Amino acid sequence: IAGTGIAVLAQVSEHLQVIDAPAPPPETWGAYQKKSEESNGVIAMVDLLIKDLDKEMTEAETTEKMSQADYEKMMSDSAEKRATDSKALTEKGAVKADMESQLEAHGETKKSSASELMAVMKYAQSLHAECDWLMQYHEVRKTARADEVDSLQKAKAV
Repeated sequence: IAGTGIAVLAQVSEHLQVIDAPAPPPETWGAYQKKSEESNGVIAMVDLLIKDLDKEMTEAETTEKMSQADYEKMMSDSAEKRATDSKALTEKGAVKADMESQLEAHGETKKSSASELMAVMKYAQSLHAECDWLMQYHEVRKTARADEVDSLQKAKAV
């Protein structure tokens, strides 16, 4: 609509279009042919890869079996060692308990022996003191006895 600022979109089907047959495709490389010489190299490489993969899988299975056997042996050895260690620990615990009871018994024996020794030492000390007294006053007593014997003989003579 002219001068109004409104634009109109109209569909016109009056124009005739003539449809012709499509043009032939352009000339290419020719018909498909099997290339046996070129594909033999690729097939040989794929066969080689398959053989290598089979070989590696066989090696991996063998290695896995050997590793599994080693692991099982190690686990059985470890279980055996744990059993041996547990038994040794139990035996050592029993020996330790026995030794501790013996130590306690010997400690009590030592205490009683020590008190008995102290009593003997006190008795020996008292005997030593008595002996020292006797040795110290031996001459005095000897003189006193001699005097007493002499006075008894004089008294008897009278």
